[in-house]
Amino acid sequence: MNAMTPDWIEIGSLSDIPRSGARVVKTPAGCIALFRTEADEVYALDDRCPHKGGPLSEGIVHGRHVTCPLHNWVFDLATGLAQGADEGAVATTPARIEGGRVFLTRAALTLHGRTAQGEKLDG
Repeated sequence: MNAMTPDWIEIGSLSDIPRSGARVVKTPAGCIALFRTEADEVYALDDRCPHKGGPLSEGIVHGRHVTCPLHNWVFDLATGLAQGADEGAVATTPARIEGGRVFLTRAALTLHGRTAQGEKLDG
């Protein structure tokens, strides 16, 4: 599926997300954290740790993992699964990069037919 189809919505530029860092997209369904790895891969997860509700976007990105800033739970960016002895998962959202632009699915950005407005990363 091409990112230009109606099922994908442009969020912003890949360069808006720091390497080994994150940015947040606010949607009617809640906040989505976009993570960028050193290899320029982008992953999208709910921005809420299932343990204590910590903002994962403020965590440390290492490889394809993020560590929650509150209690050091580690999550796989691709699957959302907690690693090690911790149990739990964070919801993931499909994301793709095309021509240096980041896209999320329309379903991830809507709630009851309302689309997120004015929340692009680069305005």
